[in-house]
Amino acid sequence: MAGTDHPPYLLALRLAGRRVTIIGGGAVAARRIPALLESGAEVTVISPELSPAVAGLAAAGQVRWARRGYAPGDCAGSWLVGAYASDRVVNAAVAAEADAAGIWCVRADDAAASRAWTPASGRSGGVQVGVVSGDPPRSARIRNAIVAGLATGALPAGQAPAGRPVPGPAAAAGPGRGGVALVGGGPGDPGLITVRGRHLLRQADVVIADRLAPRSLLAGLGPDVEIIDAAKVPRGETTPQEHINRLLVSHALAGRLVVRLKGGDPFVFGRGGEEVLACLRAGVTVTVVPGVSSVAAVPAAAGVPLTHRGITQEFTVVSAHVAPGAAGSSVDWPALASAPATLVLLMATEHLAAIADTLIRHGRPARTPVSVIADGTLPSQRTINARLDTVARDVARAGLGPPAVVVVGEVVTVSEQIFELCGGRAGPAPWGTFVPGRRPGTAGGPGAAGGAAGEKDRERDD
Repeated sequence: MAGTDHPPYLLALRLAGRRVTIIGGGAVAARRIPALLESGAEVTVISPELSPAVAGLAAAGQVRWARRGYAPGDCAGSWLVGAYASDRVVNAAVAAEADAAGIWCVRADDAAASRAWTPASGRSGGVQVGVVSGDPPRSARIRNAIVAGLATGALPAGQAPAGRPVPGPAAAAGPGRGGVALVGGGPGDPGLITVRGRHLLRQADVVIADRLAPRSLLAGLGPDVEIIDAAKVPRGETTPQEHINRLLVSHALAGRLVVRLKGGDPFVFGRGGEEVLACLRAGVTVTVVPGVSSVAAVPAAAGVPLTHRGITQEFTVVSAHVAPGAAGSSVDWPALASAPATLVLLMATEHLAAIADTLIRHGRPARTPVSVIADGTLPSQRTINARLDTVARDVARAGLGPPAVVVVGEVVTVSEQIFELCGGRAGPAPWGTFVPGRRPGTAGGPGAAGGAAGEKDRERDD
């Protein structure tokens, strides 16, 4: 490959609306695709099989999946190609086709034969950092120092003004440092992970990531960090909890720092308690890093307060993955129906019709406003506002699926007032930004201020 003795020319690509083709659906694809989706790229994955994380993206419609091996001509029409197959011969053929067509191609197995490289990247506030040094572990260390320096106000060289070293993977190195950190990654937007969570990710030797964790953060890890996919795809492939527990313990006892990266908060429907108990019983030290829970964060990002003066002083959170009346359900649905509290339902979309029927049968008015927020805090966030007696139909018609948060209660009318004051639409990303627009009561708004959310069926595709 010509040019390996010359420094690369660094370039930032704006891929919104552009086709990116990924050959291979394994661990490398799972690591690189989330950042591509954040950039707005239209991603097609060509692979006979997918890792659980990539399968989850395909099931959610975030990537297109061609369920087969690579064939000549697959690169056509792409702006960028990722050759991430496990077969070096396939990657070489993909790279040769892309090169002949003048398409940039990143090879995961042979940097020297790759026309394009993926830098060690990171983000602090509105600043993106990319480092290329020719030595991936060194690039990752430099990237970590720069990102930490930006976050703390230290110098970009990785030293704080007082001369203190910026924490990075090397700072925690040493024998016997093995342990486990359960890190809550927040509701989806990678910017909503805590500062401590980011710090531990930079120190990790092993990361065991859930499907709903902010997986774009994985692209910023060093190449020496082992990433284990513990995705649980709805009605699809699932990693048994007992296997995850064994992985946590075995890696920690081998002297590695293991970060268990979860969506939301580890102790809110995240089986964090089970994992802490498993580690302690095996003699492994555990650190729990709370996360921003989707319970409140996703409704907030859609303008739905869970409590509001004069409407309700309480809310109840329910895991609704088991239908009302089904074996294994421990939820007292009649009590929830008769109480005035806002209901926040997680994992509810599959059983939404049965839930709505049960609530209405036990006393919740059929006209109760409901808001369903899918992909909360992500660029693909969508919101459906409806009534309790129509919400299941409206959600099915709009094609909304998990992950989604369902809010049942009069507080949804407050979100209608918020969007009325915003001229009927949210502000630009990040979600949760609301910009004043038309004055309330003008024609064409999404509904009269204070009116019921379900006066007519409507979808707000934010």
